Amino acid sequence: MSVRTTGTNYTVYPGEPLPFGATVQGNGVNFAVLSRHATSVTLLLFDKADNYVPMAELVLDPYLNKTGDVWHIRLEGMGEGTHYLYRVDGPYVPEKGHRFNRFKVLLDPYCKAISTHESIDLDKARGYDWESDDRDLSFSEYDDIMHMPKSLVVCDDFDWQGDRPLNFPLRHSIIYETHVSGLTKHPSSGVAHPGTYKGVVEMIPYFKELGITSLELLPIMEYDHMSFTRVNPITDEHLENYWGYDPIAFFAPNSRYASDSKGAQVTEFKEMVRELHKEGIEVILDVVFNHTGEGSELGPTISFRGWDNEIYYILADEKRYYMNYSGCGNTMNCNHPIVRTMIRNCLHYWVIEMHVDGFRFDLGSILGRDRYGNLMENPPILEGIAEDPVLRNTKIIAEAWDAGGAYQVGSFPGGRWAEWNDRFRDDVRGFWRGDKGKTRVLATRLTGSSDLYLRDGRKPFHSINFVTSHDGFTLWDLVSYNRKHNEANGEENRDGSDNNISYNHGEEGETRDPKILELRKRQARNFLTTLMLSLGTPMILGGDELLRTQEGNNNAYCQNNEVSWFDWNRKKENGDNFTFLKRLIKFRKRHPAFHRPEFFLGIDTTFNAIPDITWYNYDGDPPVWEDMDHCLAYRLDGTEAEVDADKDDNDFYLMFNGSDRDRQFTIKTLPPPGTKWFRAIDTAVPGEKSITLFGDEEVLRNQKSYKVTAKSVVVLISRVV
Repeated sequence: MSVRTTGTNYTVYPGEPLPFGATVQGNGVNFAVLSRHATSVTLLLFDKADNYVPMAELVLDPYLNKTGDVWHIRLEGMGEGTHYLYRVDGPYVPEKGHRFNRFKVLLDPYCKAISTHESIDLDKARGYDWESDDRDLSFSEYDDIMHMPKSLVVCDDFDWQGDRPLNFPLRHSIIYETHVSGLTKHPSSGVAHPGTYKGVVEMIPYFKELGITSLELLPIMEYDHMSFTRVNPITDEHLENYWGYDPIAFFAPNSRYASDSKGAQVTEFKEMVRELHKEGIEVILDVVFNHTGEGSELGPTISFRGWDNEIYYILADEKRYYMNYSGCGNTMNCNHPIVRTMIRNCLHYWVIEMHVDGFRFDLGSILGRDRYGNLMENPPILEGIAEDPVLRNTKIIAEAWDAGGAYQVGSFPGGRWAEWNDRFRDDVRGFWRGDKGKTRVLATRLTGSSDLYLRDGRKPFHSINFVTSHDGFTLWDLVSYNRKHNEANGEENRDGSDNNISYNHGEEGETRDPKILELRKRQARNFLTTLMLSLGTPMILGGDELLRTQEGNNNAYCQNNEVSWFDWNRKKENGDNFTFLKRLIKFRKRHPAFHRPEFFLGIDTTFNAIPDITWYNYDGDPPVWEDMDHCLAYRLDGTEAEVDADKDDNDFYLMFNGSDRDRQFTIKTLPPPGTKWFRAIDTAVPGEKSITLFGDEEVLRNQKSYKVTAKSVVVLISRVV
């Protein structure tokens, strides 16, 4: 049959059940969506994002337009740019897990873009009557069509100019975590397109100068940025969902990060990836498959809840309620076969069509829970991702815990998964704060965390080492605050972690005391040096090179303002720290001793009478680990076989003084014949002169000892005199 809509003819065909979503095929579009328990599915078509009256409503025939659980239709004469939604009818029986509501229009779970307009208000999408005493057991007949965003038909054609994902080996990667918008939103960024994918492209010369290899982007999938109702009690400004950890469409890049809001987000995202790849910079996405923005039983019906609530979510025994292992109101039923398929299809899409290089899985342990919420020994979705042939070279990084009590750092299932190593974060912070008993564990963290990753055959690079991340203090706040200051979040400072393992060094927050300021900067250099010279894959929190501050807020998830935005004026104020990190990254890249792929053995395997690593106390004697007094030294043998390189590296002698007094370290080990020890790094030297590289190092006059200032790191390198 033929349907006339606003002067345009569409020829209607039954369509095909695969692929899911809206797929441009020749001169038409095939629509395919899944619902097992729906009794009726209607496709609504619109010619503009802000049109509230459909130009066509197509009721799908269960006989002609349904294969198994998949509803489908093909429209010839339709193409890219068409806006669409669905109405889905079925049982509304929350006690049995069903929440169908034909009065609530739904997004396509597989839609590749969403179009927005001024009237969007997802609070209006609640499937129940908010004012009813029965709450979510009531049924809302309010039509929310004028308040919903729309799915958008997208064509995947794009001129990639020969681009392919870079897929650098983890051991050679240096990750920089950032928020797409916050990176350039501050007026000081000076970019032409602040807060956008194009703004990221404008920052490429900066990333190149710094030397990072990979951008890890906080969630860029569509989410409702206005989902919070709180205000900032200090400024009375409305608080936004800034971080984006509440997805509503897994395949759709965020339209708010596009410079042109009229459907340009897919093209601009691809352009960003392509231009980053041209300059040798990877793109890693922080993905949130553990829950959605539909929240608890009192949340809105946007997509999954209205398509098949019982399939997509883990429900409690009393099916009215949701299991909340995410801390966000619901938990995706990740090991249901249908949800597993969706997740892997989604990962395939971002790799094949969007060319991304990897994924960091938020609250990854949730992906290891079965449909009853139990942790599984071999979760199908995790094993499937690890063994997926399309994703074989793609980075897969787990946040190996969840909000339901699971903690799997060092034991995350699925074979080749890398993990965010929060043990590295906490132990390194504890050592530099001066906590007791941290010298021995520091040695383990410096050498790749073999206690976590050796037993199941993984390598040092499977440890994603970090000292700071988006979740918690920035580096400057870590050395400037003893406690969190989250009052601006509107939760009476109850949110965010109280276990920051931080130290203000004498005064809380801002100070003009030059001694405190210099000690804070030295501690920042200590943290960066420890991070960059440890075995494992280092991750830097974006802005730490500028000593960016959030004024003590360790949970700025709702601060879409100058609290979270990068203030690029700080690059002028703290240029010495930027230069220090830039040189430190060069130092790591140049010397394979710091990214060797295997754990140390502590023995000589090259017959030069020097073990791959040798430990010392500050007297130059073998360590007594229970009595190290916050001091540690070790020597690295740089022969090519020890560092798995094609030529010999230098030898190194590293000294860590985490105590509160200066120490004279004895150096009882000689460098290789014909060489002497030169000082490459001394974090006690103020400013960028803390590190000297590539021929500018200073030879030690006294080759047998070195005075290491309290709270500092010294790195010696062997060089021919």
